[in-house]
Amino acid sequence: MTDSVILDVWCELQCPDCHRALDDVRALRARYGDRLDIRLRHFPLEKHKHAFAAAQAAEEAAEQGQGWPYAEALLARTAELSERGEPVLLDVARGLGLDVEEFDTALIDGRHILIVDADQAEGKAIGVTGTPTYVIGGERLDGGKSQDGLRARIEEIADRLLAA
Repeated sequence: MTDSVILDVWCELQCPDCHRALDDVRALRARYGDRLDIRLRHFPLEKHKHAFAAAQAAEEAAEQGQGWPYAEALLARTAELSERGEPVLLDVARGLGLDVEEFDTALIDGRHILIVDADQAEGKAIGVTGTPTYVIGGERLDGGKSQDGLRARIEEIADRLLAA
């Protein structure tokens, strides 16, 4: 029996589809707990001008121990991020009690750009074209077009891998 399975969630933090996918992510987390390692992977799309900065901000939040809570809080504000831009990134950090000055510095000095670039390159290499896209057990599931049935499919694969 496998101890845990990795689920990579290729996400874009200005993407309304990714916001809708959060319910599935939360349900999977509730069902599997530590047996499913859900990893946030970045795939900022050019059509969303704040997505690249948002991905860097999420990496800074992860460094401060709040990666997923930050991503979830930011995804709840995609429309506001589109309108107001980077101040929203700092507002979300402040709301979670993170070090906002460090956040601001990280966005200015670009310390997380390499991680975001590497995620994006890997995503492109495996055929990610939109978000959200899930990868589990070597299978890619594209949630950008429709999320219908995806959670059930992820659970099916996770159950099989965990039983192996």
